[in-house]
Amino acid sequence: MLTDKHVVVTGGTGSLGKVLIRRLLTNEMGRPRKITVFSRDETKQHHMRLDYQRKPTATDEVIYTNSQQLLSFHIGDVRDFSALAAVLRDADVVFNAAALKQVPTCEYFPIEAVRTNILGPSNLIRVIREHNLKVDTVVGISTDKACKPVNVMGMTKAIQERIFLSANLDCPDTRFICVRYGNVLASRGSVVPLFHEQICRGGPLTITTADMTRFLLSLDDAVDTIFAGVRTGNRGDLYIPRVPSAMVADIAAVLIGNRPIETKIIGIRPGEKIHEVLISEEEAHRTVERGKYYAIQSILPELVTSNEPTDVLRTEYSSGSDLLSRQELHHLFAKNNLLDVGGIDFNNKRAA
Repeated sequence: MLTDKHVVVTGGTGSLGKVLIRRLLTNEMGRPRKITVFSRDETKQHHMRLDYQRKPTATDEVIYTNSQQLLSFHIGDVRDFSALAAVLRDADVVFNAAALKQVPTCEYFPIEAVRTNILGPSNLIRVIREHNLKVDTVVGISTDKACKPVNVMGMTKAIQERIFLSANLDCPDTRFICVRYGNVLASRGSVVPLFHEQICRGGPLTITTADMTRFLLSLDDAVDTIFAGVRTGNRGDLYIPRVPSAMVADIAAVLIGNRPIETKIIGIRPGEKIHEVLISEEEAHRTVERGKYYAIQSILPELVTSNEPTDVLRTEYSSGSDLLSRQELHHLFAKNNLLDVGGIDFNNKRAA
Protein backbone atom coordinates (compact mmCIF):
# COMPACT_ATOMS: atom_id res chain seq x y z
CA MET A 1 0.00 0.00 0.00
CA LEU A 2 2.75 2.48 0.91
CA THR A 3 5.69 1.09 -1.05
CA ASP A 4 7.73 3.89 -2.66
CA LYS A 5 5.33 6.50 -1.24
CA HIS A 6 6.23 9.72 0.54
CA VAL A 7 4.25 9.64 3.79
CA VAL A 8 3.70 12.81 5.84
CA VAL A 9 2.48 12.63 9.43
CA THR A 10 1.30 15.95 10.82
CA GLY A 11 1.54 15.99 14.61
CA GLY A 12 4.04 13.18 14.26
CA THR A 13 5.72 13.87 17.61
CA GLY A 14 2.53 13.23 19.62
CA SER A 15 1.60 10.01 21.42
CA LEU A 16 -0.18 8.52 18.41
CA GLY A 17 2.23 10.03 15.89
CA LYS A 18 5.24 8.33 17.43
CA VAL A 19 3.60 4.89 17.42
CA LEU A 20 2.35 5.46 13.87
CA ILE A 21 5.90 6.33 12.76
CA ARG A 22 7.30 3.22 14.49
CA ARG A 23 4.76 1.02 12.73
CA LEU A 24 5.38 2.65 9.35
CA LEU A 25 9.08 1.87 9.73
CA THR A 26 8.35 -1.86 10.17
CA ASN A 27 7.22 -1.90 6.51
CA GLU A 28 4.02 -3.76 7.37
CA MET A 29 2.24 -1.45 4.92
CA GLY A 30 5.09 -1.61 2.41
CA ARG A 31 8.38 0.27 2.44
CA PRO A 32 7.82 4.01 2.00
CA ARG A 33 10.26 6.07 -0.03
CA LYS A 34 10.25 8.74 2.67
CA ILE A 35 8.47 9.45 5.97
CA THR A 36 8.25 13.06 7.12
CA VAL A 37 7.32 14.10 10.65
CA PHE A 38 5.65 17.52 10.49
CA SER A 39 5.11 19.30 13.81
CA ARG A 40 5.77 22.61 15.53
CA ASP A 41 7.73 21.29 18.51
CA GLU A 42 11.45 21.37 17.76
CA THR A 43 12.38 19.80 21.11
CA LYS A 44 10.21 16.73 20.55
CA GLN A 45 11.55 16.43 17.00
CA HIS A 46 15.11 16.68 18.31
CA HIS A 47 14.66 13.85 20.82
CA MET A 48 12.74 11.71 18.34
CA ARG A 49 15.49 12.16 15.74
CA LEU A 50 18.16 11.13 18.25
CA ASP A 51 16.13 8.09 19.32
CA TYR A 52 15.81 6.80 15.77
CA GLN A 53 19.46 7.46 14.94
CA ARG A 54 20.49 5.87 18.27
CA LYS A 55 22.60 8.86 19.23
CA PRO A 56 22.92 9.89 22.89
CA THR A 57 23.66 13.54 22.06
CA ALA A 58 23.23 15.88 19.12
CA THR A 59 26.00 16.58 16.62
CA ASP A 60 25.89 18.80 13.56
CA GLU A 61 25.54 15.95 11.06
CA VAL A 62 22.28 14.87 12.72
CA ILE A 63 20.71 18.00 11.26
CA TYR A 64 22.76 18.34 8.07
CA THR A 65 22.11 14.79 6.84
CA ASN A 66 18.47 14.63 7.94
CA SER A 67 17.09 15.14 4.42
CA GLN A 68 19.00 12.05 3.27
CA GLN A 69 17.31 9.76 5.78
CA LEU A 70 14.19 7.63 5.30
CA LEU A 71 12.74 9.38 8.34
CA SER A 72 12.97 13.16 8.09
CA PHE A 73 11.67 16.03 10.21
CA HIS A 74 10.01 19.27 9.16
CA ILE A 75 9.17 22.15 11.53
CA GLY A 76 5.79 23.72 10.83
CA ASP A 77 2.22 24.20 11.96
CA VAL A 78 -0.99 23.06 10.28
CA ARG A 79 -2.28 26.58 10.93
CA ASP A 80 0.30 27.86 8.43
CA PHE A 81 -0.77 27.41 4.80
CA SER A 82 2.72 28.03 3.39
CA ALA A 83 4.35 25.55 5.79
CA LEU A 84 1.89 22.85 4.72
CA ALA A 85 2.47 23.70 1.06
CA ALA A 86 6.21 23.18 1.55
CA VAL A 87 5.94 19.77 3.23
CA LEU A 88 3.15 18.38 1.00
CA ARG A 89 4.56 19.30 -2.40
CA ASP A 90 5.63 15.73 -3.21
CA ALA A 91 3.56 13.81 -0.63
CA ASP A 92 1.58 10.71 -1.57
CA VAL A 93 -0.15 9.86 1.74
CA VAL A 94 -0.93 12.18 4.66
CA PHE A 95 -1.92 11.21 8.19
CA ASN A 96 -3.32 14.24 10.00
CA ALA A 97 -2.64 13.63 13.71
CA ALA A 98 -2.05 17.29 14.58
CA ALA A 99 -4.62 18.40 17.18
CA LEU A 100 -5.43 20.21 20.36
CA LYS A 101 -7.01 17.30 22.22
CA GLN A 102 -7.19 18.02 25.95
CA VAL A 103 -10.84 18.67 26.77
CA PRO A 104 -10.48 21.27 29.57
CA THR A 105 -7.80 23.20 27.66
CA CYS A 106 -10.07 23.50 24.63
CA GLU A 107 -12.89 24.76 26.86
CA TYR A 108 -10.73 27.62 28.13
CA PHE A 109 -9.14 28.37 24.75
CA PRO A 110 -11.80 27.46 22.18
CA ILE A 111 -10.49 29.65 19.37
CA GLU A 112 -7.12 27.90 19.60
CA ALA A 113 -8.88 24.55 19.17
CA VAL A 114 -10.67 25.97 16.12
CA ARG A 115 -7.39 27.14 14.59
CA THR A 116 -5.68 23.77 14.94
CA ASN A 117 -8.54 21.27 14.64
CA ILE A 118 -10.62 23.04 11.97
CA LEU A 119 -8.51 25.62 10.12
CA GLY A 120 -5.53 23.23 10.05
CA PRO A 121 -7.38 20.54 8.03
CA SER A 122 -8.91 23.27 5.88
CA ASN A 123 -5.41 24.52 5.06
CA LEU A 124 -4.30 20.99 4.20
CA ILE A 125 -7.17 20.58 1.74
CA ARG A 126 -6.58 24.04 0.24
CA VAL A 127 -2.94 23.18 -0.40
CA ILE A 128 -3.90 20.00 -2.25
CA ARG A 129 -6.63 21.75 -4.26
CA GLU A 130 -4.92 25.04 -5.09
CA HIS A 131 -1.52 23.50 -5.87
CA ASN A 132 -3.10 20.56 -7.73
CA LEU A 133 -1.00 18.13 -5.70
CA LYS A 134 -1.01 14.41 -6.52
CA VAL A 135 -1.77 13.26 -2.98
CA ASP A 136 -3.32 9.80 -3.11
CA THR A 137 -4.84 9.48 0.39
CA VAL A 138 -5.46 11.71 3.40
CA VAL A 139 -6.46 10.16 6.74
CA GLY A 140 -8.01 12.45 9.35
CA ILE A 141 -7.58 11.28 12.94
CA SER A 142 -10.72 11.94 15.01
CA THR A 143 -12.09 11.01 18.45
CA ASP A 144 -15.18 9.58 20.09
CA LYS A 145 -15.79 13.07 21.47
CA ALA A 146 -16.72 14.16 17.94
CA CYS A 147 -19.84 12.01 18.14
CA LYS A 148 -22.76 13.89 19.75
CA PRO A 149 -20.23 16.48 20.96
CA VAL A 150 -20.78 18.46 24.15
CA ASN A 151 -17.30 19.99 24.46
CA VAL A 152 -15.18 22.26 22.27
CA MET A 153 -12.65 19.58 21.48
CA GLY A 154 -15.39 17.24 20.25
CA MET A 155 -17.17 20.01 18.34
CA THR A 156 -14.02 20.99 16.48
CA LYS A 157 -13.23 17.36 15.70
CA ALA A 158 -16.79 16.80 14.43
CA ILE A 159 -16.37 19.72 12.02
CA GLN A 160 -12.93 18.36 11.07
CA GLU A 161 -14.51 15.04 10.07
CA ARG A 162 -17.02 16.79 7.79
CA ILE A 163 -14.32 19.05 6.29
CA PHE A 164 -12.13 16.08 5.38
CA LEU A 165 -14.95 13.88 4.09
CA SER A 166 -16.54 16.62 1.98
CA ALA A 167 -13.11 17.34 0.46
CA ASN A 168 -13.61 14.22 -1.67
CA LEU A 169 -15.88 16.39 -3.84
CA ASP A 170 -13.37 19.26 -4.12
CA CYS A 171 -10.30 17.09 -4.73
CA PRO A 172 -11.55 14.17 -6.84
CA ASP A 173 -8.05 12.70 -7.32
CA THR A 174 -7.47 12.34 -3.56
CA ARG A 175 -9.19 9.85 -1.24
CA PHE A 176 -10.13 11.43 2.08
CA ILE A 177 -11.14 9.10 4.93
CA CYS A 178 -11.30 9.49 8.71
CA VAL A 179 -10.87 7.25 11.72
CA ARG A 180 -12.61 7.80 15.05
CA TYR A 181 -11.65 6.00 18.25
CA GLY A 182 -11.92 6.29 22.01
CA ASN A 183 -9.62 6.84 24.97
CA VAL A 184 -6.13 5.63 24.11
CA LEU A 185 -4.41 3.79 26.95
CA ALA A 186 -1.34 5.67 28.22
CA SER A 187 -1.61 8.54 25.74
CA ARG A 188 -0.69 12.00 26.98
CA GLY A 189 -3.58 13.56 28.91
CA SER A 190 -5.52 10.32 29.36
CA VAL A 191 -6.68 8.84 32.64
CA VAL A 192 -4.18 5.97 33.04
CA PRO A 193 -1.04 8.18 33.19
CA LEU A 194 -2.93 10.46 35.60
CA PHE A 195 -3.76 7.52 37.86
CA HIS A 196 -0.15 6.29 37.67
CA GLU A 197 1.09 9.69 38.80
CA GLN A 198 -1.45 9.84 41.62
CA ILE A 199 -0.49 6.34 42.75
CA CYS A 200 3.17 7.37 42.80
CA ARG A 201 2.25 10.28 45.09
CA GLY A 202 0.33 7.95 47.39
CA GLY A 203 -3.13 9.04 46.24
CA PRO A 204 -5.89 9.81 46.31
CA LEU A 205 -7.00 8.83 42.80
CA THR A 206 -9.47 11.42 41.55
CA ILE A 207 -12.61 10.14 39.83
CA THR A 208 -15.05 12.60 38.30
CA THR A 209 -18.25 10.57 38.80
CA ALA A 210 -18.90 7.03 40.02
CA ASP A 211 -20.71 5.98 36.83
CA MET A 212 -18.37 7.46 34.19
CA THR A 213 -17.28 5.04 31.43
CA ARG A 214 -14.71 5.19 28.66
CA PHE A 215 -13.74 3.16 25.59
CA LEU A 216 -10.26 1.63 25.90
CA LEU A 217 -7.74 0.75 23.24
CA SER A 218 -3.97 0.75 22.93
CA LEU A 219 -2.00 3.05 20.65
CA ASP A 220 -1.26 0.03 18.46
CA ASP A 221 -5.01 -0.68 18.25
CA ALA A 222 -5.47 2.92 17.09
CA VAL A 223 -2.81 2.46 14.40
CA ASP A 224 -4.44 -0.83 13.36
CA THR A 225 -7.65 1.13 12.77
CA ILE A 226 -5.81 3.73 10.70
CA PHE A 227 -4.15 1.05 8.58
CA ALA A 228 -7.47 -0.76 8.10
CA GLY A 229 -8.94 2.47 6.76
CA VAL A 230 -6.03 2.89 4.36
CA ARG A 231 -6.35 -0.68 3.12
CA THR A 232 -10.11 -0.93 2.62
CA GLY A 233 -11.71 2.49 3.15
CA ASN A 234 -13.80 4.08 0.42
CA ARG A 235 -13.82 7.82 -0.21
CA GLY A 236 -15.79 9.50 2.57
CA ASP A 237 -15.70 6.54 5.00
CA LEU A 238 -15.28 7.02 8.75
CA TYR A 239 -13.62 3.99 10.39
CA ILE A 240 -14.51 2.90 13.92
CA PRO A 241 -12.76 0.15 15.92
CA ARG A 242 -14.82 -2.33 17.91
CA VAL A 243 -13.20 -1.93 21.31
CA PRO A 244 -14.01 -2.64 24.97
CA SER A 245 -15.14 -0.07 27.50
CA ALA A 246 -15.04 0.13 31.28
CA MET A 247 -16.07 2.10 34.34
CA VAL A 248 -13.41 4.67 35.25
CA ALA A 249 -13.89 3.66 38.90
CA ASP A 250 -12.99 0.06 37.94
CA ILE A 251 -9.91 1.32 36.07
CA ALA A 252 -8.80 3.05 39.26
CA ALA A 253 -9.48 -0.04 41.39
CA VAL A 254 -7.49 -2.33 39.09
CA LEU A 255 -4.50 0.02 38.98
CA ILE A 256 -4.55 0.46 42.76
CA GLY A 257 -4.74 -3.28 43.38
CA ASN A 258 -3.91 -4.06 47.04
CA ARG A 259 -2.15 -0.77 47.68
CA PRO A 260 -3.44 1.36 50.57
CA ILE A 261 -4.63 4.20 48.34
CA GLU A 262 -7.98 5.98 48.43
CA THR A 263 -10.18 7.30 45.64
CA LYS A 264 -11.98 10.63 45.67
CA ILE A 265 -15.01 11.82 43.67
CA ILE A 266 -14.31 15.36 42.42
CA GLY A 267 -17.13 16.04 39.91
CA ILE A 268 -17.18 16.31 36.13
CA ARG A 269 -14.53 18.56 34.56
CA PRO A 270 -15.50 21.25 32.03
CA GLY A 271 -16.79 19.61 28.83
CA GLU A 272 -16.73 15.98 30.00
CA LYS A 273 -19.37 13.35 29.21
CA ILE A 274 -20.42 10.52 31.50
CA HIS A 275 -20.50 8.07 28.58
CA GLU A 276 -18.69 8.41 25.26
CA VAL A 277 -20.30 7.43 21.96
CA LEU A 278 -18.43 6.18 18.89
CA ILE A 279 -21.47 5.86 16.60
CA SER A 280 -24.66 7.88 17.12
CA GLU A 281 -28.24 6.80 16.40
CA GLU A 282 -28.22 8.99 13.28
CA GLU A 283 -25.02 7.32 12.04
CA ALA A 284 -26.10 3.77 12.86
CA HIS A 285 -28.23 3.40 9.73
CA ARG A 286 -25.20 4.38 7.60
CA THR A 287 -22.83 1.93 9.31
CA VAL A 288 -21.41 -1.20 7.68
CA GLU A 289 -19.15 -3.97 8.99
CA ARG A 290 -15.61 -4.31 7.63
CA GLY A 291 -13.92 -7.22 9.37
CA LYS A 292 -13.07 -6.09 12.93
CA TYR A 293 -14.22 -2.55 12.24
CA TYR A 294 -17.29 -0.49 11.55
CA ALA A 295 -17.31 1.99 8.69
CA ILE A 296 -19.78 4.88 8.67
CA GLN A 297 -20.63 5.80 5.11
CA SER A 298 -20.70 9.46 4.16
CA ILE A 299 -23.75 11.60 4.87
CA LEU A 300 -23.26 12.97 1.33
CA PRO A 301 -25.09 10.69 -1.14
CA GLU A 302 -22.60 11.49 -3.92
CA LEU A 303 -19.92 9.60 -1.99
CA VAL A 304 -21.86 6.43 -1.19
CA THR A 305 -20.88 3.80 -3.75
CA SER A 306 -21.08 0.63 -1.65
CA ASN A 307 -24.11 -1.67 -1.52
CA GLU A 308 -23.02 -3.30 1.75
CA PRO A 309 -25.78 -4.07 4.26
CA THR A 310 -26.23 -1.23 6.76
CA ASP A 311 -28.43 -2.94 9.36
CA VAL A 312 -25.51 -4.00 11.60
CA LEU A 313 -26.39 -1.56 14.40
CA ARG A 314 -29.83 -0.95 15.91
CA THR A 315 -28.79 1.81 18.30
CA GLU A 316 -25.82 4.00 19.19
CA TYR A 317 -22.44 2.48 20.02
CA SER A 318 -21.82 3.74 23.57
CA SER A 319 -19.10 3.19 26.18
CA GLY A 320 -21.91 2.56 28.67
CA SER A 321 -22.68 -0.84 27.10
CA ASP A 322 -20.87 -4.19 27.43
CA LEU A 323 -18.44 -3.09 30.12
CA LEU A 324 -15.30 -5.05 31.00
CA SER A 325 -15.17 -6.73 34.37
CA ARG A 326 -12.31 -5.89 36.73
CA GLN A 327 -10.69 -9.22 35.92
CA GLU A 328 -10.88 -8.44 32.18
CA LEU A 329 -9.47 -4.97 32.84
CA HIS A 330 -6.58 -6.48 34.79
CA HIS A 331 -5.79 -8.75 31.83
CA LEU A 332 -5.95 -5.82 29.37
CA PHE A 333 -3.65 -3.65 31.49
CA ALA A 334 -1.20 -6.51 32.06
CA LYS A 335 -1.10 -7.14 28.30
CA ASN A 336 -0.22 -3.49 27.71
CA ASN A 337 2.29 -3.26 30.61
CA LEU A 338 0.19 -0.70 32.47
CA LEU A 339 0.14 -2.31 35.92
CA ASP A 340 3.75 -1.43 36.77
CA VAL A 341 3.94 2.17 38.00
CA GLY A 342 7.67 2.29 38.61
CA GLY A 343 8.72 0.41 41.72
CA ILE A 344 6.91 2.45 44.35
CA ASP A 345 7.03 1.70 48.07
CA PHE A 346 3.31 2.01 48.78
CA ASN A 347 3.64 1.02 52.40
CA ASN A 348 5.16 4.47 52.97
CA LYS A 349 3.05 6.08 50.22
CA ARG A 350 6.10 7.62 48.59
CA ALA A 351 8.74 6.81 46.04
CA ALA A 352 11.15 4.12 47.16
